[in-house]
Amino acid sequence: MTTSPSATTAPLTVREIHGGWTVRAVAGPVPASSRDLLESAAGVPATVPGTVHTDLLAAGAIPDPYLDDHEALLKWVGHCAWEYRTAFDWAPDGADRHDLAFDGIDTVAVVRLNGVEVARTENMHRRYRFDVTDLLREGANELVVEIASPVREADARSLALGYRPQVNHHPFNALRKAAYNYGWDWGIDAATVGLWRPVRLESWTTARFAGVRVLPGVVRADDGTWDGTLDVHVDAVRAPGGDRGELHVRVAVTGHGMTHEATGALVDDAGVVRLRLPDVAVWWPRGYGDQPLHDVEVTLVAGSAAGDGGTQAAAGGLDRWHGRTGFRSVRLDTRPDDDGTSFTIVVNDRPVWVKGANWIPDDEFLPRVTRERLTARLDQSVVANVNLLRVWGGGVYESDDFYDLCDERGVLTWQDFPFACAAYAEDEPLWSEVEAEARDNVARLSPHPSLVLWNGSNENVWGHRTWGWVKRLDGRTWGLGYYEDLLPRVVAELDGTRPYTPSSPWSGDLPIRADLFPNDPAHGSMHSWEVWNREDWPHYRDVVPRFMAEFGWQGPPTWSTLTRAVSDDPLTPESPGMQVHQKAASGNDKLTDGLVAHLRLPDDMVDWHWAMSWNQATAVQVAVEHLRSWAPRCQGSVVWQLNDCWPVTSWAAVDGDGRAKPLLHALAHAHADRLVTVQPRSAAGGEPVGDDTDVLAVVLVNDTDEDWAGELVVRRLGFDGTVRTSLRLPVEVPARGTRTLLPDAVTTRFEHPAAELLVADLDGSRGLWFPAEPRDSALAVPHLATEVLPADGGVTVRVTAANLVRDLTLLVDKVCPDAVVDDMLVTLLPGESVDLHVTLPVGAVVNPDALVTPDVLRSLNQLVEPA
Repeated sequence: MTTSPSATTAPLTVREIHGGWTVRAVAGPVPASSRDLLESAAGVPATVPGTVHTDLLAAGAIPDPYLDDHEALLKWVGHCAWEYRTAFDWAPDGADRHDLAFDGIDTVAVVRLNGVEVARTENMHRRYRFDVTDLLREGANELVVEIASPVREADARSLALGYRPQVNHHPFNALRKAAYNYGWDWGIDAATVGLWRPVRLESWTTARFAGVRVLPGVVRADDGTWDGTLDVHVDAVRAPGGDRGELHVRVAVTGHGMTHEATGALVDDAGVVRLRLPDVAVWWPRGYGDQPLHDVEVTLVAGSAAGDGGTQAAAGGLDRWHGRTGFRSVRLDTRPDDDGTSFTIVVNDRPVWVKGANWIPDDEFLPRVTRERLTARLDQSVVANVNLLRVWGGGVYESDDFYDLCDERGVLTWQDFPFACAAYAEDEPLWSEVEAEARDNVARLSPHPSLVLWNGSNENVWGHRTWGWVKRLDGRTWGLGYYEDLLPRVVAELDGTRPYTPSSPWSGDLPIRADLFPNDPAHGSMHSWEVWNREDWPHYRDVVPRFMAEFGWQGPPTWSTLTRAVSDDPLTPESPGMQVHQKAASGNDKLTDGLVAHLRLPDDMVDWHWAMSWNQATAVQVAVEHLRSWAPRCQGSVVWQLNDCWPVTSWAAVDGDGRAKPLLHALAHAHADRLVTVQPRSAAGGEPVGDDTDVLAVVLVNDTDEDWAGELVVRRLGFDGTVRTSLRLPVEVPARGTRTLLPDAVTTRFEHPAAELLVADLDGSRGLWFPAEPRDSALAVPHLATEVLPADGGVTVRVTAANLVRDLTLLVDKVCPDAVVDDMLVTLLPGESVDLHVTLPVGAVVNPDALVTPDVLRSLNQLVEPA
């Protein structure tokens, strides 16, 4: 994972210091068998950016932390202090000033250059810059960074600050470090250290940019077009003894057939250049329009007049910043209404129905998250028809690469500040560190049009109210000052173009009102965890929130990921490695409890894996379709979670090896722009009625800009395909609208619930309702005719069903781990066919027969015992 430095051109020069590093243990419980290697002065080769775990793994000093129970074997790593060391040559180049810049140090460290202490750091979430002009030597220079044990440091600081409640077995809330590094209910406990983002030496003369903030927006012109607005905020700093003459900044915006330039003088080395750009191409979320991006170049020049910029202009300026942006407006509508308090993201004056997913760091060891890997993950989010990713507060402020890719795809982003599931001290030095990191990252992420919401914390306001914190805190601060004061103040000062919320869930008012419960479904955003933890997934239909920001259901990773990570023999749901890779409290019990109402618990491991994968996908699809059916009262769904950081049983749609689980395709179906869904309703179409099937509604959801008109066909069918009753209705659903229809009772009254279903079809979209649970139904062994045909990039598996086949799914990773299928969970009525397109890695050859074996070509039918 990388971030782009703000300065990239002469006369400021940049030298990356990424080579020649070594790392060694300098304190802590290194195993006796490794001491000669890891405590020697020579150390082992280290990668920068990197982490100590990946360095030790590359050196063969530790096994892969992700396999079996190696997590337990490697806990000593986080209890050690580590020293990173390198040397670099330097010669005077005439520059006034030389800065040592670190974009990420994890976490509590001492930096020394040529034996002299340069600085001490204690925040993973911010960038650092140190003046080393007087410390550099001509010739060889030695740079050493000693990083304290993250486990011992968290313990010590927890004592110093005073106990604050949290949800882990480490006091992660005592340090400004990614909380998930200490383990989570889906994460490995492998507390990291390292230089996790780039390190460089920057040499400059006269002045450089201390910061550049680019704040884009749009306003509607009188003729209905959009005029772009761009505020470029610049702070500069001058070298001691440098030229104290005037400084100017030149801003150039190009792209999509337009070029605009403006120049402004800096006063007291700060200033704002404002541009008004007529009739710009507007950036839209995916599904609402295109995502035009414009290049922005900001140049710092010295000179006496804005017009010529002095001699530095011809040479490229003193410093230069380059980035991309898009023009759009955003606001959060939280107005009270008859149903409570709304929570609607509005982009370019248009409400957006959020089809979202929560995002966690994509690896325990963050430098392994390359742009290529992020591209793959963002492409998977698009497969799932996701239009928003919420960057969860137990991780990090995401990288520029992540935001660039979201900008390009029109995937909206919601960035939590890194506070999650804990009370946080508001005392020094934590307060100043939080302010420094917030200022750094709000400015860094300001150009990105995809970023539409800043959120102060994850579940902390809710936790304070309901998790017993008040008594345990005994009057100590817990973070409210951050969420109600510091963070909104920093956002208002440095951004001011995006909405801010203090926490998620949130009842919709700031300051937070004591009379509103922070997780009230009628007010603002909601998290739903009673379902899964204590209730079965049909209960998702019991509540209509204004916005669902977290909910989800667990399932295992794909079979190839699972069997790569766990080598148990025999492999069972409760075998030792499976238990290590299940982090949720009583997780397997909850998996079982959530399955047996729908299917009998399989005794075979292969069937267990498929059953739990199916149940996860079905649970979430039921939830999302329910939430969408209540638009516009409900305005969003953000499932927990898109991705994983290691191979584990979890709520993710993409497992820790980057493979799509059936859930990803369930999300694609539930997020379809045009959705036909069958939902239980009261006879008047009013409040939700849980799983009461006496009254069924067909709900048509049209999330496009065109009206949707056609003939709705509703049929009650027997499992053999015979039509019991049917009706045809001409319907029209307005653009971005929802229509609820109550078919007559004859159509929806099931005479043989175990052997009937309701099918609603409109213009190629289909909704289904099965009145009986699968375990109580007459589903039969699937009778399939299959063909495997050559296709570009792979093969096509054509499947024709002779009988009703529910949720046909090709688990192609069992045949070729890196193969990808374009759809899963397809229900076929008798006589229907589907083509499943399989993309194969270059050069891969598969046995066509292997793709259609019963353990690869799965269906729900296989999990139902014949009557």
